Amino acid sequence: MARPNDEKLENVRNIGIMAHIDAGKTTTTERILYYTGRSHRIGEVHDGAATMDWMEQEQERGITITSAATTVFWKDCKINIIDTPGHVDFTVEVERSLRVLDGSVAVFCSVSGVEPQSETVWRQADTYGVPRIAFVNKMDRMGADFFDAVDTMREKLHANAIPVQCPIGAEGEFKGMVDLVTMKAFIFNDESLGADWEEEEIPSDLLDKCKEMRAELLDELATIDENDEDFMMKVVDSPDSLTDDEIHNIIRKGVCENKFNPVLCGSAFKNKGVQQLLDAVIRWMPSPMDRGNVKGHIEGKGGEDVEISLEPRDDEDLASLAFKVMTDPYVGRLTYVRVYSGTLKKGDTILNSTKGKKERISRLIEMHSNQRKERTEFYAGDIAACIGLKQTTTGDTLCSEKKPLILEKMNFPEPVIEMAIEPKSKPDREKLAVALQALSEEDPTFRVSTNEETGQTIIAGMGELHLEVLRDRMIREFGVEANVGRPQVAYKETLTIPGEVKTKFVKQSGGRGQYAHVELELEPNEAGKGIEVESKIVGGVIPKEYIPSTIAGVKEGLATGCLAGYNMVDVKVRIVYGSYHEVDSSEMAFKICGSMAVKEGAKKCKPVILEPIMKVDVTTPEVAMGDVMGDLNRRRGKIMGQETIRGAVIIRSEVPLSEMFGYSTQLRSLSSGRANYSMEPSHFERVPSKIQEEICKK
Repeated sequence: MARPNDEKLENVRNIGIMAHIDAGKTTTTERILYYTGRSHRIGEVHDGAATMDWMEQEQERGITITSAATTVFWKDCKINIIDTPGHVDFTVEVERSLRVLDGSVAVFCSVSGVEPQSETVWRQADTYGVPRIAFVNKMDRMGADFFDAVDTMREKLHANAIPVQCPIGAEGEFKGMVDLVTMKAFIFNDESLGADWEEEEIPSDLLDKCKEMRAELLDELATIDENDEDFMMKVVDSPDSLTDDEIHNIIRKGVCENKFNPVLCGSAFKNKGVQQLLDAVIRWMPSPMDRGNVKGHIEGKGGEDVEISLEPRDDEDLASLAFKVMTDPYVGRLTYVRVYSGTLKKGDTILNSTKGKKERISRLIEMHSNQRKERTEFYAGDIAACIGLKQTTTGDTLCSEKKPLILEKMNFPEPVIEMAIEPKSKPDREKLAVALQALSEEDPTFRVSTNEETGQTIIAGMGELHLEVLRDRMIREFGVEANVGRPQVAYKETLTIPGEVKTKFVKQSGGRGQYAHVELELEPNEAGKGIEVESKIVGGVIPKEYIPSTIAGVKEGLATGCLAGYNMVDVKVRIVYGSYHEVDSSEMAFKICGSMAVKEGAKKCKPVILEPIMKVDVTTPEVAMGDVMGDLNRRRGKIMGQETIRGAVIIRSEVPLSEMFGYSTQLRSLSSGRANYSMEPSHFERVPSKIQEEICKK
């Protein structure tokens, strides 16, 4: 079956909608669904009726937690939209969405401009090279200032943000906008819910301002393509001779090459400017073809990495990436996949090249938020939901068996907060195990472990809200009744000096005994590199078949540190020597020996405890600035800088997470309720020795 005509690859757009919490991101998506005919009524976030926020917790809290995917059609284009969360605890959702998108709409609040989470999301988009256009929303709000919002984008995000529209009025007087390409004004009709607008001449009081803004826009566009001398000459000599198509083409080139961020304006809640935003998406955003070939790698015959490049065509070999796994109440395990090349067909057996396992696709579904439509196949550039993939997790590559490759993996941050969880009754114990398994498959930043000393189950995540939402889901979706402990800091352990260890594991108890002998070299690894275990065994002193179990034992041993039982991180281990017994040696004996050896060796390498350091940005009135800074210093915080915006001061700092519990109450008290803050994980740092002693005593 061939690709339908209305879904030609050059007419496909894969976009995300990203923003700070409360910038109006989900409301913007709801309006897009309404105007493209996907939704027969407008869902409001504050009514708990938003289509894209389909989880009960999202509807209760008015925030987006998971990235819901939906497909809409606008004019002759197919747009796959992923609505992403703006709360920092759910950064992983943003990260995995950006990995598979071709472009993104960044929504900003016209009153607040660039807020801390906007910076985080923008940085993530920079990492993946995602082209962006900006939409300054909430132009009807008190204090709305389009031009100030554009300035903050340039200052804080270092974005090449250039307005392509000029707002007509602001706050209660916001009527529409002027298109600086066509130099026409769009005045919206409130009675038609924004579906109708009048195209008029530019109001006389705005004409000079719009001419000045258009000249700025054209000057910027003239720098985008140095080879297009014709465009440059027209900008200099006769800008009025430029056609709309010529301007649109160069804007598109600038967006696709990440040289330029056009800025539009509107009020999604008041239904103004959304259709113009959709027009901008299909005119300027790249299609999968514009993003070029997909690159992956495969291990060559000599063990070296060989790069493979595939074109985004339906008749190419299959290359796709699983970017989200979730449990659907009706169909079970759903795996969201971005198809980069080739065709994904129902009933096909494909290769999970990351894990080296074969998988069979039993059903294929196109998702509209949490509604679904069965499909028999998906093509290059599509976003599909697959049923039947049992082994695939987030970040795995799915490809054809005849041309295997592995696409670039996603990197996820380490959890920073943890709490104990216990089932209330025996039946709950089994339900809890199922729930934890399903939730950890869905979310790579949610980790489950067991405390060896107490036997308690420990859950870890990116923040208190993250764990609270997961706990709610256990109750609602899996029917688990459980008690949870107080949130605790997820400390880590690491080594500071290299060391060596020789360990023998010998057990004789009548009949066949157990024997393993392992010698290891340990050393600190680079920060962020994680655990690396490699075998340097030569001459068969440890037989080949026992090496994997020895490595598994070493990794298991590093899961609990030797100081206070926390996860070891950033450690390099080499297995350098050993011996075995013809009869008594076994995989299990070498696994136990590997674990014992690394625990023993770690003690010789001056282990230390690391604590999560948070990037904390506090926005406070100037009168409370001294008290707020003094309080941050008392919490072992480092002040990294400050800036003044509209009479408020933003204090940027780094503070240990252990000092941040209960901070919101204290901040309210210090500022009479006028300050607010945002917090996101920054890095791990060694704890002071006095605090290390206290942690070890617990």
